[in-house]
Amino acid sequence: MNIAITILTFIRSVFFTAFFYIGSTFIILLGVPVAYFSTRGLRRIARTWSQYHYLCARIFLGIKVEIKGEFRNETLLYVFKHESMFETIDTLRILKDPIVIAKKELLSIPVWGWMATRHGLLGVDREAGAKSMREIMRQANRAIEEGRPIVIFPEGTRIERGQRPLLQSGFAGIYRIFNIVAIPVALNSGRVAPKNSFLKRSGTITYLIGDELQPGIPKEEIRALVHEAINALNE
Repeated sequence: MNIAITILTFIRSVFFTAFFYIGSTFIILLGVPVAYFSTRGLRRIARTWSQYHYLCARIFLGIKVEIKGEFRNETLLYVFKHESMFETIDTLRILKDPIVIAKKELLSIPVWGWMATRHGLLGVDREAGAKSMREIMRQANRAIEEGRPIVIFPEGTRIERGQRPLLQSGFAGIYRIFNIVAIPVALNSGRVAPKNSFLKRSGTITYLIGDELQPGIPKEEIRALVHEAINALNE
């Protein structure tokens, strides 16, 4: 029975990968001329791409999403747990035109990286220190001016299910300098789409939106509160 399930999981993962990447190629090629002339048009393309990703996950993998709480399309700092590539793409669907802070390596992807930069994805070089932090602040200021939500993954990279690493300091800097409300988001995407695995299983990914953390909380306390909240769905 386990062998049959593994074979079925493999087949479903193959179909998902093929359809998602082939479809993504067409969407990205369509988006290139749009990106040159219209930022608003590019944002629509990005949202369409994210919706297509979820459609493929839903049809081929049997993955569903459950949101406990409410995502608000305002200038808020959403601090996400990070277990899978899934939520990196899905943020463009569940939030309206977010500024996403992610690892710099993503911007090296041909064509896609240029479009992602135009959309507002900020690639952070974790070894660049103060220079990287200044760029984060510049982009955060842009998001605030435009009334866009900010998304950050404070663990810095995808984490294996159940791990609780210390958080990097970038999110706390944005929270303090811009006097912005932080909202932690726990999730359990690693259950169905684990890190560094081609195989993806059917199941429900839950986003658990934590309590709003108002401006003014001391640095170490905000880090502790966020760390506890984003790990609320760990098993």
